[in-house]
Amino acid sequence: MINAGPTREAIDPVRFLSNYSSGKMGIALADAAAEYGADVELVLGPVTIVPKNDSIKIINVTTAESMCAECISRFPQNDAAILSAAVADFTPVEFHGEKIKKEKNELLLRLKPTTDIALALGLLKKPGQIIAGFALETDNELENAKAKLLRKNMDFIVLNSLREKGSGFGHDTNKITIIDRNNNIDNFELKTKDQAALDILDKIVSMIQ
Repeated sequence: MINAGPTREAIDPVRFLSNYSSGKMGIALADAAAEYGADVELVLGPVTIVPKNDSIKIINVTTAESMCAECISRFPQNDAAILSAAVADFTPVEFHGEKIKKEKNELLLRLKPTTDIALALGLLKKPGQIIAGFALETDNELENAKAKLLRKNMDFIVLNSLREKGSGFGHDTNKITIIDRNNNIDNFELKTKDQAALDILDKIVSMIQ
């Protein structure tokens, strides 16, 4: 199971909170996993691209909670989960059924936390299952990624940095660092996201064997 893309958290019928995720990395992972012979379920947020491989089962979602529900329901039947989606950490407390009019100089939105998908799956994980997560950091990259890895009971984490040129949202390339629970750290050069996907899947294969 792979999740990918952004989520959208509705404010009113015409506005939402989201992020810049294109879904390219997650879709590259789905295509690569299918080429490896895996049966792939892709829980996909609102994006404009789709996988090349027709065998991939796509589950389209929009909100963080809908993505969470799909991942939780599907994870027990899967051997591995790769959590590459850029899931919203917060969602509006109140949805306005009508378009909010520009009547004042400022608008205050109250937000509440969304369910942490990685943490939820980490609590469900059974022996033999593998969870790989992603961390997009702007400072203290390694320390923050290691803490996230352990806190959420993942087997390894893929670190992206917005400081790296050609890496991050929207690019066709990515520069990743893979950190596992044994504190093994593998740094990779800037590659296409298709090539980076192979490095990530090779890590999963090495843990299964």
